[in-house]
Amino acid sequence: MGIKLFKTKGIVLRTVKYGETSLVVTMFTELFGIQSYLVNGVRKATKKGSGKANLFQPAALLDLVVYHQENKHLHRLKEFHWDHLYEGIFSDVTKNAIALYMIELLTKCLRQPEENTPLFQFTEDCLLALDQSDPSVRANMALFFSLHLAYFFGISPRVITDGEPYYFDLKESVIDSSMPTHPLVAEGKAVEYCMELLSARHPSELKEIKMNQEARRQVLQIMEQYYQLHIQDFTGLKTLPVLRAILQ
Repeated sequence: MGIKLFKTKGIVLRTVKYGETSLVVTMFTELFGIQSYLVNGVRKATKKGSGKANLFQPAALLDLVVYHQENKHLHRLKEFHWDHLYEGIFSDVTKNAIALYMIELLTKCLRQPEENTPLFQFTEDCLLALDQSDPSVRANMALFFSLHLAYFFGISPRVITDGEPYYFDLKESVIDSSMPTHPLVAEGKAVEYCMELLSARHPSELKEIKMNQEARRQVLQIMEQYYQLHIQDFTGLKTLPVLRAILQ
């Protein structure tokens, strides 16, 4: 198949400088999944103002016209502009830290360049909700994303208990009342919060989930370990220490 033009939306995952003025941008696209694009000349200033490199910040939501060819690893962009210009994600320290955590987690889970429209829409919805969130929703947004993202990779935890005590068997992806015989288990109040977060269907519901800073840290730690167990070659999250430090 030859090169064809397509319109798609994309979420910027990471950028790498290329040459003196260009970028190689990895994006999660609505049509093609994870893809890399060579974007020429965006790091040089022009007579009209600065270059357009600021569009390619991690978590940016863009409208794209792309040149695409099957089985090619590096593509090119014909057009790109904001799909949505955030009000807070690039300027608010807490929202930015949460967004960067979400993007890193997503990037570590994505493997094959294949279409996954439901996952794209879920990620887009979470970023837009984060951008508009008040403190009560914002505080739980990273946790909500961590637990619900697992569904799209076939590793969503199953809740099969309706009574205490609660044990989260990280190996078998089950929350129930029986203590597993292996040590890969979480227990206590943090597991109850995991269940509450799993039952939330939309970020707006997060304001009803009340937990303190330490509980949030525990849930984030549980989920990092969970992904390490279930996603091949999943390494520690570099954004997690920053996120744990700023979440109230």
